[in-house]
Amino acid sequence: MVRQLGELENEVMTRVWQWNRPVTVREVLADLHREREIAYTTVMTVMDKLFQKGWLRREREGRAYRYEPVSSREAYTAALMNDAWATSDNPAAALVHFFGMMSPEQQEALRDALRVAAPHGETVPPGESGEGSPADGAAR
Repeated sequence: MVRQLGELENEVMTRVWQWNRPVTVREVLADLHREREIAYTTVMTVMDKLFQKGWLRREREGRAYRYEPVSSREAYTAALMNDAWATSDNPAAALVHFFGMMSPEQQEALRDALRVAAPHGETVPPGESGEGSPADGAAR
């Protein structure tokens, strides 16, 4: 089960994911200082804990470390969604409710994802690829 990141962990990981390159504690600290006062040791501790939890990998560079993500933000989000879905007694109903909460842009992203994720040689049935709402397709 994937544990949701805490507030500061999420702020750190968001920067590391966005920059998409190895970063130092000092770089993350400088960027966080744009929004709030925070100590170097606090950021260092959070990044070390993220390393220990398996979210970051690190490589020593002189006296400091350079950190980079182990997986993408999209993989993290997917794992959270999967864990949440797994807690439902009725996964199909949970999906219908989830689809009903989606914006039109999110529904289009879902359609695109279904086209990509469809097994090779299969096509997504017409009601699930753009005609009607995603909830209509999930309820069949």
